[in-house]
Amino acid sequence: MNVPELFGENVFNLQVMQDKLPKEVFKSLKKTIDEGTPLDAGVASVVANAMKDWAVEKGATHYTHWFQPMTGITAEKHDSFINPTKDGKVIMDFSGKELVVGEPDASSFPSGGVRATFEARGYTAWDPTSYAFIKDGTLCIPTAFFSYSGEVLDKKTPLLKSMRALNKQALRILRLFGNTTAKRVYPTVGAEQEYFLIDRKMYDARKDLVFSGRTLFGAKPPKGQELEDHYFGPIKTRVSEFMHDLDIELWKLGILAKTKHNEVAPSQHELAPIFTITNVASDQNQLMMETMKKVAAKHGLYCLLHEKPFAGVNGSGKHNNWSMSTDTGINLLDPGSTPAENGQFMLFLMAVVKAVDEYQDLLRLSVASAGNDHRLGANEAPPAIVSMYIGEELAGVIDALEHEVKYSGKGKQVMKLGVDTLPDLPKDTTDRNRTSPFAFTGNKFEFRMLGSTFSIAGPNIIVNTIVADELRQFADELEGASDFNTALHDVVVKTIKEHKRIIFNGNNYTEEWTKEAKKRGLLNLRNSAEALPHFADKKNIELFKRNEVFTEREVTSRMDIMLENYCKVLTIEALTMIEMGKKDIYPAVNSYIRDLCATVQDKKALGKDIDVSVEEALVSKLSSANSAMYAKTGDIEKLLIEAKMYEDPAKAAKFFAEKVIPVMQEMRAYADEMEMNTAKQYWPFPTYGDILFSV
Repeated sequence: MNVPELFGENVFNLQVMQDKLPKEVFKSLKKTIDEGTPLDAGVASVVANAMKDWAVEKGATHYTHWFQPMTGITAEKHDSFINPTKDGKVIMDFSGKELVVGEPDASSFPSGGVRATFEARGYTAWDPTSYAFIKDGTLCIPTAFFSYSGEVLDKKTPLLKSMRALNKQALRILRLFGNTTAKRVYPTVGAEQEYFLIDRKMYDARKDLVFSGRTLFGAKPPKGQELEDHYFGPIKTRVSEFMHDLDIELWKLGILAKTKHNEVAPSQHELAPIFTITNVASDQNQLMMETMKKVAAKHGLYCLLHEKPFAGVNGSGKHNNWSMSTDTGINLLDPGSTPAENGQFMLFLMAVVKAVDEYQDLLRLSVASAGNDHRLGANEAPPAIVSMYIGEELAGVIDALEHEVKYSGKGKQVMKLGVDTLPDLPKDTTDRNRTSPFAFTGNKFEFRMLGSTFSIAGPNIIVNTIVADELRQFADELEGASDFNTALHDVVVKTIKEHKRIIFNGNNYTEEWTKEAKKRGLLNLRNSAEALPHFADKKNIELFKRNEVFTEREVTSRMDIMLENYCKVLTIEALTMIEMGKKDIYPAVNSYIRDLCATVQDKKALGKDIDVSVEEALVSKLSSANSAMYAKTGDIEKLLIEAKMYEDPAKAAKFFAEKVIPVMQEMRAYADEMEMNTAKQYWPFPTYGDILFSV
């Protein structure tokens, strides 16, 4: 297998464009891709024809505008290339208009009330910065999605807007440091993807996995992850074959799949790509998740992407490694070693520190979901309290700046940022803090709070926007300064003093940190119902409007969509628990009780001295638990009826969090206790032990 030849073979990338397009057309398109300049209308028809010819050569018969609505997954409507001719035959045709603009039905996609259901018209618009690709015989064209009246209905459009805002403000900062060569600044992301692989037959036998993606019942098996023998352990043959095929399929799609290994929990694994420009990384991560499921099916497996498919073992996250780079190849979060680089690095670092502190609520709600609520704060994920880790070395530098002393350990010398402020720092200036939500890891920040099912677009919209806004404030202050170095020093020191509370280099899991965070005034938004309503806070609406990322209406609509999704997910889970409880668990346990009772009678018939106390105690315990579990199904049914009375999504979400979830947990506790006391042949579905060790 020749990987360099294989890589990107199904992608209409720069090399293919250069081969297929006239020189001037290629030059114009590349300028649009590299510099964000408007696309020449005359170029589109030429590109469309070349794209169609290439796709047909690869066996494609259809094309689709591939977009990312607010469902959290991708959407596509397929049209064939065929057009009729006068002689009753067809030709393969694809116009510039068909490339640039599509018109899928928008009525059934979430809109958060910005449009009525009968307003069906929606449009997709080509994103030329993300390459088209072939999937299952169809040419897929990455696009933005918006309504007839211009409302944004997707995650791609605001992501591109947030990137534009960051580019604009970062360039202002670079110009202050004398950089006149950089034309663009890109946020970059490498999204590590965790997942579980289980046997397909096990998946099909569990209604909760089929309907909700996670197990709603399940007692802890005798062995889980206690021995830490799965993490980085030898990869099982069946899994290795899956990973091999997955790599090939991803490489064909131009996805930079780099690292693969076993994760902590049994049957859990991770795939990490090399970082790339954020909108491309977002598209590719969506494609990666889809490809994982397809390849798993070919191996008789099922890929679980839920944040917490199994209680009691690690859940799955998606670590979002974020940085900023210029089109000339400079990483703006690389500390550097010269005074000029040091000052520039410190200013960009302080922009991130200030952004994370001032917009803790936005970062927290950007990763809020019913699934991720089960994961955050557990042993494999950061807590719900947002904080930053920067490592001892940078913490020492920041402390020295705040107290006007030289960071050398050789005395207390006053310093300025324009002189020699930082030591020669190695590329990786920090250890990795697995408990930190937002950790600096040498030349990037690792945002560890994302759940494994998440589109990375949402969290990166937030990160890009809040950092852009802080850079704007810094640029406004520094551009008018009479003494740049003094002003730079003052801005950095002021930011440290006002926002150092967000920096914490210790163990985020401890109760001591929870108390300390409260003293510092940091937010502790424990669940999605608490976090999501903050999206529409006045300061947040003003932030998005100021940076032209969202309108106020778009903010409130997205908040409502996320709150409604939270309620819908929990409704599905509750209904699934009711069905499994009534139709599976209750009759199964009763069957076992009946047979136990028969055993008691048989033993008693043998003589008065036969001990039946064990059977009688077990019958009593199971009968009591089964009746209590069944009663909880009725309680949940009543609560679901009550939940429908709440028209306000925020109030409905709060009701689910405070009233419905506790009863669901009580019902599960009864069921899990019965699983431990019921003979295996009676239990109606595979147990944790069956599932986690089946592959």
